[in-house]
Amino acid sequence: MAQIIDGKQIALDIRAEVAEAVAKHIAGGGATPCLAAVLVGADPASQVYVRNKENACGKAGIASRLLRLPAETTEAELLAVVAELNSDDAVHGILVQLPLPPQINADRVLRAISPAKDVDAFHPENVGLMVQGQPRFLPCTPHGVLQLLRRSGVETAGKHAVVIGRSDIVGKPMAILLAQKGWDCTVTLAHSRTPDLAAVCRTADIVVAAVGRPRMVGGGWIKPGAAVIDVGINRLPDSEGGGLVGDVDYAPAAEVAGWITPVPGGVGPMTVAMLLHNTLTAAEAS
Repeated sequence: MAQIIDGKQIALDIRAEVAEAVAKHIAGGGATPCLAAVLVGADPASQVYVRNKENACGKAGIASRLLRLPAETTEAELLAVVAELNSDDAVHGILVQLPLPPQINADRVLRAISPAKDVDAFHPENVGLMVQGQPRFLPCTPHGVLQLLRRSGVETAGKHAVVIGRSDIVGKPMAILLAQKGWDCTVTLAHSRTPDLAAVCRTADIVVAAVGRPRMVGGGWIKPGAAVIDVGINRLPDSEGGGLVGDVDYAPAAEVAGWITPVPGGVGPMTVAMLLHNTLTAAEAS
């Protein structure tokens, strides 16, 4: 059976490290790091995510602000809020919770956030710096995956990594980061158009599943001893028993893999931990 990678515990370790670094930063005369989150509308999942981030900030000694805007907010009104936060020296990180209502162009809003306060690392300037290997911030979920691998003792240098999914938030940056110096993987970025995806997966020493399809990656897709990182969070319909599952069919995969992340309790907690890390980095840079 695979070694289970405990994302909850690793995230708690990182959050404790961030809290210690925040205390040192403040004791040395630095300003209290501050994360401002903007929530437009009342999407239930978004409200839970934002509340979790607020709680995590408080435990790490990071100040947090939550700006709640009605679902009818116009793009111009949201851009005005972002501009105000950009100019506020007491705010070090800005997070606009996605998804946004249909009347708002999310790309335009994310590009309006100052790159120095873009703690999600979505701004094109920060993406470009990451690609060049000179990151200001690393995107939170891919960075969390890297930490899971390193802190679990998974060797990456010279290994073949297959990343399933090519989203701008996870898949693409994940593939770029795994290939960079210090991680040194040979990377295949696979997706729905990849011929014989199962066969491609079976060649991987490391599989990162980030495609958003429940239990798509079966146990027969996994090379014996491989590290399997499941980024997917899918809610099953009641007719299928409900509950959350990942993109990996966990039980059969765990019988073959060397390491595996559960869902929930794997990658999810890491995203918030790395957001705190980025907020501290932004405060230190300011």
